[in-house]
Amino acid sequence: MRSGAKVAIVGGVFAVVAGGVGYGAYNVYNGITGGDSGSTTTSATQEVKTGPLSAEEIDKAAKAFLAGWADGGEAAEVAQLTNDPTAAAPVIEAYRDEARVTDAVITPGRAVGAKVPFTVRATVAFDGKSKPWSYSSELTVVRGLTTGRPLVDWAPSVIHPQLTATTNLVTSEAAVPPIKAVDRNGTELTKEKYPSLGSVLDQLRERYGADAGGSPGIELSLRSDGDSVPGQTLLTLAKGKAGTLHTTLDADVQAAAEEAVRKFSEASVAAVKPSTGEILAVANNRKDGFNAAMLGKQAPGSTMKIVTAAMLLEKDLAAPDRPAECPKTVMYEGRTFQNLDGFSIENGTFAQSFARSCNTAFIKLIDDTQDDSALKSEAEEVFGIGLDNWKTGVASFDGSVPAATGGEAAAQYIGQGTVQMNVLNMASITATAKNGSFKQPIIVSRSLDDRTLATASRPLPDSVGRQLRDMMRLTATSGTAANAMSGLGGDKGAKTGSAEVDGQATSNSWFTGFQNDVAAAAVVQSGGHGGDAAGPVVAAVLRAG
Repeated sequence: MRSGAKVAIVGGVFAVVAGGVGYGAYNVYNGITGGDSGSTTTSATQEVKTGPLSAEEIDKAAKAFLAGWADGGEAAEVAQLTNDPTAAAPVIEAYRDEARVTDAVITPGRAVGAKVPFTVRATVAFDGKSKPWSYSSELTVVRGLTTGRPLVDWAPSVIHPQLTATTNLVTSEAAVPPIKAVDRNGTELTKEKYPSLGSVLDQLRERYGADAGGSPGIELSLRSDGDSVPGQTLLTLAKGKAGTLHTTLDADVQAAAEEAVRKFSEASVAAVKPSTGEILAVANNRKDGFNAAMLGKQAPGSTMKIVTAAMLLEKDLAAPDRPAECPKTVMYEGRTFQNLDGFSIENGTFAQSFARSCNTAFIKLIDDTQDDSALKSEAEEVFGIGLDNWKTGVASFDGSVPAATGGEAAAQYIGQGTVQMNVLNMASITATAKNGSFKQPIIVSRSLDDRTLATASRPLPDSVGRQLRDMMRLTATSGTAANAMSGLGGDKGAKTGSAEVDGQATSNSWFTGFQNDVAAAAVVQSGGHGGDAAGPVVAAVLRAG
């Protein structure tokens, strides 16, 4: 049959449309048996094929599976065309019985090696409502380990690219009404206009939708096992009435954040209001869609020196105008530390070492603390970091500074080793430095659920806060952050960071800063120097604030 011709599959409401593979209209099960789970035996005299698959074998195996699935045949029989029938059968069956797909047309693309892409145009129907649904996926053909037959390499993502072993496709009346999320000024926030907010809006709906005053509609959603609440809506068959939910976000700052991270691959940024802790924006540009801005766990590099400097200032082990040795390298308990690009400062002060991000100046002071847990204590007691008690309104990670000794403790001083942060954590640390006391970041008002917000046990001493801000201002005007912050006016301060990651040729670029009553932090994976990549992202967000 000529490639591209439509093929009707007898005996069902589904059909396969031939694309680059070229499918024939005949009994797809004729002469084809068995997955690779041991349910089918192979004759002792029958040769078990080995070696790479031929194009014909890939073609036939893909044809058999797609046509069987499209034909709406018994799930157990279709599953036998995969290398894991036991796992495949319930997923294939649920596609009809739980996702409520009533018919579909599957269009295969041209095979690329053993991979066969395809598109699905389906109809989903429930309670008298129906709507078309389309998406793309792909399958891979492999040779069965025991049978030698070409089989579809089973994964739930074959059925839908977002489906996993722990999620299900379900069409029903929504367990939670939709929400109309609005920013602090009443502007509506949608996934379409602000893509980075997708998972955040889903969580806000899940947590607060029932009390926002709306009524549920009918939806096809992606749900976690055992969870009746939709994690992500894939198709709306009938709209419910949305309840209005007020957030702390600022649409203008969020728009600037979205645009800024799009200029770099694998980038995240967050902004908060120092005086209140209100989150103004969170944005990510990542291939995996992960909300790294709020959930990421990475070494923050020299941006951590804000906390380290505060600790040293509090202990009177340093002061902005005191001398601070900054050699090219320094050794501490068997570990050698160096400055980025091997620079040194002759006869410099602690403020200059902070502004130029001198690692060795900070490492040389660790002996004077006489307490390896000093940094951990400072992070927890003053900056509210590492106590696992933030309640922002959605899922978030509130940073970690584990107990460490010796060389590992020294690495923590400069934001390496076991320190873990995300950009929301660093924006909050900067906000605490600017405000003088910790305000736990929030994305919705505490009044919505009367949740208990995290607090710090003590504020920054006034003199320490003034000195710390002055050093951040120096960094923003004549230090490593000067280029990125040059276009900003008002009261501004910053700190740069470059975090080295094992197996990564180029360090991650970190940058955090404040302008008046806005603090922001960003990270760009493999971005190099903090001011080069993450710096412009932060500057764009501060400018919008």
